[in-house]
Amino acid sequence: MAAPADAEYDVVVIGGGPAGLATGYHLSRARADYVILDGQRAPGGFWDRSWSSYWDSLRLISPAEHSSLPGSWMPTETGQELPSAGHVAEYLAAYERRYELPVRRPVTVTGVRRAEGVLEVVGSTGTWRARHVVSATGTWRRPHTPDHPGRNLFEGRQLHTADYRGPEEFAGRRVVVVGGGNSAAQLLADLAEVAHTTWVARLPVRFLPDHVDGRVLFDEAARYAEGAGPGRGAARLGDIVMVPSVRRARDRGVLVARPMFERLTRTGAVWADGSELKADAILWCTGFRPALDHLAPLELFDADGRIPVDGNRSVREPRLHLVGYGDWTGAASDTLVGAGRTAGAAVARIVEELRRGRPH
Repeated sequence: MAAPADAEYDVVVIGGGPAGLATGYHLSRARADYVILDGQRAPGGFWDRSWSSYWDSLRLISPAEHSSLPGSWMPTETGQELPSAGHVAEYLAAYERRYELPVRRPVTVTGVRRAEGVLEVVGSTGTWRARHVVSATGTWRRPHTPDHPGRNLFEGRQLHTADYRGPEEFAGRRVVVVGGGNSAAQLLADLAEVAHTTWVARLPVRFLPDHVDGRVLFDEAARYAEGAGPGRGAARLGDIVMVPSVRRARDRGVLVARPMFERLTRTGAVWADGSELKADAILWCTGFRPALDHLAPLELFDADGRIPVDGNRSVREPRLHLVGYGDWTGAASDTLVGAGRTAGAAVARIVEELRRGRPH
């Protein structure tokens, strides 16, 4: 849908992935005047990328009934224990249609700035004025690859989780998978079917029990964030959910991680003890960073590159709210169900302030 320029709203939401859609759901229920600006050309986006373009074997770490946005359960995918990427894309597109969310696309937001009594959202097709802005752009546009010694020397292929499409192109090749999280484990399991794989991680890899999935992790994270849980919340349980492909790889003896190598060379990796491994490709499963460049004009960032928040509202600019960037903007807010809960909290605060006529 075309996006009219120079329009004014109670709320402008930046990003049409799960966090943005969940925010829209709550804003619609509150009868707020709002618009969602999304950089994608079609529905079904997830952190600035369509779920349908992920690798075929990707699975969520929670069953469909526990991976839903507010108001509409995700249906179970036929023949699948956990939802696939394509299934999630279809669900998100159907969710947007069901609630007739006012998404305008494609709109690339390039900046948010202060104006007289409002915030102005500058995009590729115009400028929108808003009493409040919700940033829900996620992290996928900012893959993080560490500046590891020798990274610029390695003559093989280097790619990030965000670049991976499938194992076929690596058939018979020697691939080093770097990272200790769920993406690394799932991609290792995928590659090990056709390639010679080596897994390395900075810290010892910790597997969850087979019966524990994302439902338990989210509940633990939420309890910890609310001060009701012991220890370190979800982190004390483990890191890697044993989805079916990862369980199969474990049973084949594939899931054995070596310590992180000391440096890369032209042809491979070298460890501190002098041992060396030849490699054709390095796959960096080393996470992402929040995509917040559009907020730079507001000058809100601290020395660590984050925006200080009270809940999920900016401390330095109370008309700005952040949803979907991880635990620092709400417990497990970068998950489907977590995004819904934190979006609800943000909208409740926005609606209260709209009624009062000012932030407080």
